Amino acid sequence: MLNQSNITPKGWLAFELSVLRRLKFASVAMPFAADGNLGAYLKRWNVRVLANDLTISGWMKTIAMIQNNGENLSEEAVNAVLEEAYVPRYRLNNESLRNWFGETDAWWFDNVRNNIECLASPIARAIASTIAMSVGDYVLSFTEETRELRHPLSNVYRRLWSAFPVPVNNGQNNVCQNRTGYEFIADVENRAELMFLRLPRAHNMTQRNYLGWTAWREEFLRGGDDYWNAMELAQAGRLGILVETKSQYLRLLDELLQRARHIPNWAIAQVEDGFISTQEIVETIARARRVDTIYTKDFSELTGAKAVIITA
Repeated sequence: MLNQSNITPKGWLAFELSVLRRLKFASVAMPFAADGNLGAYLKRWNVRVLANDLTISGWMKTIAMIQNNGENLSEEAVNAVLEEAYVPRYRLNNESLRNWFGETDAWWFDNVRNNIECLASPIARAIASTIAMSVGDYVLSFTEETRELRHPLSNVYRRLWSAFPVPVNNGQNNVCQNRTGYEFIADVENRAELMFLRLPRAHNMTQRNYLGWTAWREEFLRGGDDYWNAMELAQAGRLGILVETKSQYLRLLDELLQRARHIPNWAIAQVEDGFISTQEIVETIARARRVDTIYTKDFSELTGAKAVIITA
């Protein structure tokens, strides 16, 4: 089930930060923020972060790690999230959980999701949801041969909560959104000095299949699996969704870059995996503005791919 094309190489974050340290900027717009880790690090540099992600799961993580300037999930809130987590009811609210988990685990995630919705603070809900997603990833990392090594999920949740990063207060109004990259860029206007565009991997499959095993996070947060078709239709023709050919991908990238010309500086990151070359990306960028520098990092021994960041 794991989709190798959707994996970020190890060390990628360190490479991104090493390049961004060479640039001067006090605010950054990130159309595809994904996990929130880069934005959280940039806050330590007192950078104002405007982040966006197409997925609900990515959006929740950015709220918890970027938009959050000082709120922690209290022990009382954790107790509320885990209250009667293993107690089955008449029926699951989210039947799609049974496609991913055994019956007992499905009840745990269903109850935890319902309990999270009762938390008063949106940021508390985002933190609680982010931890719950980590628990799900923990569960799905086991095979039938290793299941006996698992710990009870409520215990895992508490351990992950105790290790959750302390929020960074950069004294800025950091904003996180859940929109298409096009809508996000248009709304940024003149509020960002740098656009950091981590290019989504090109693919020609449905969004659910593209996300691979991580698609469970979307179904967990959305309460079911009946929204995929509507999601595809709403985001059709936008960078990050269905792409059949190289030329189509480059055209969509060009359209987004043309919309982002009001942002003074760009840093565009991609994983070169053989489908679209760095030269083709550079040529597309050059149609909108002059390319400054190309930075590369070879991860081929680990993933068969090369990390590239292009500044313009």
